Amino acid sequence: MTGPRLLRLLVAVTLTAYIIWDTNPRAVARAAGRADLNWISSAVLLVFLDRGLMAWRWMDLLAALTPGSRPPFWTVLRIFFVSTFIGTFLPSVGGDVYRAYRLSRHDVRMSESAASVLMDRVLGVLSIVMVGAVALLAAPEMARDPWVMLSLAAAAVLCVAVGGAVFSSRAAGIIQQAAGRLRSYRLSQITSAMTDAVRRYARHHRELLRVLAVSVVVQSLRVLQAFCLGRAIGIDVPLSAFFVFIPIALLVMLLPITVNGLGTGQWAFVWLFGQAGVSASDAVALSLLFIALGMVGNLPGAVLYAAGERPNR
Repeated sequence: MTGPRLLRLLVAVTLTAYIIWDTNPRAVARAAGRADLNWISSAVLLVFLDRGLMAWRWMDLLAALTPGSRPPFWTVLRIFFVSTFIGTFLPSVGGDVYRAYRLSRHDVRMSESAASVLMDRVLGVLSIVMVGAVALLAAPEMARDPWVMLSLAAAAVLCVAVGGAVFSSRAAGIIQQAAGRLRSYRLSQITSAMTDAVRRYARHHRELLRVLAVSVVVQSLRVLQAFCLGRAIGIDVPLSAFFVFIPIALLVMLLPITVNGLGTGQWAFVWLFGQAGVSASDAVALSLLFIALGMVGNLPGAVLYAAGERPNR
């Protein structure tokens, strides 16, 4: 295990353990132990639905970028689901790196493979911002919290920056010039090829809008999953509050400083749901159930990973 990966794992374990200890481990266990299985089952169905939609949106992006040269449907589907399983044990971008690398082994140029994964991630983040922003209209009191607004604004700026690289020739030119100044010729080549591949999405407005719409549905399903889990343990908070809190919690969990959002997720849930009067122990229990639910959604990838990849004939 490399140093950075070990450090992230240590941060995840330490932060999670501290938050659970600080909120009373027995109270957290009691909250999770009283979960209603009917609500849990509903959340499980929703997580499998969102995984299917996530796979579809990536394949739609890939088809737009590599028409006629995409690997077979089941190969792409397998790569996606295995990447979700691999990502369980890595920082948030770890599964994305694996996905781009594995796809490049199937006659897809690495720049195009990475570009499809990057756009998939960016549109996912943009959909989180959109869901959270719309939810603020239903819960305007949350807009007074500076950290809520800062989280959404920071994610929006990131999306705008990538959007500039896609649709603005000037922004792309600046990136190309910066890449040319890199001391590493190989890194300069990779950055230049990646920028060119991402720029090609500027010609696919329909596909981008379609994937963005599906991404909004995916984020809404995740909010509903959290709502079901909350109801399962007796958290009586309006659905509108979940639509504000969960997008921000997801943004925090995407930060590549721990593994699978452990630690940062618990902190975010305690901070956010505490503003709605939810006890810290219930918020921690909800966060742990939410992460566990994500692992359940990754089980198809675990099965495919264990089965191994069939050699091409």
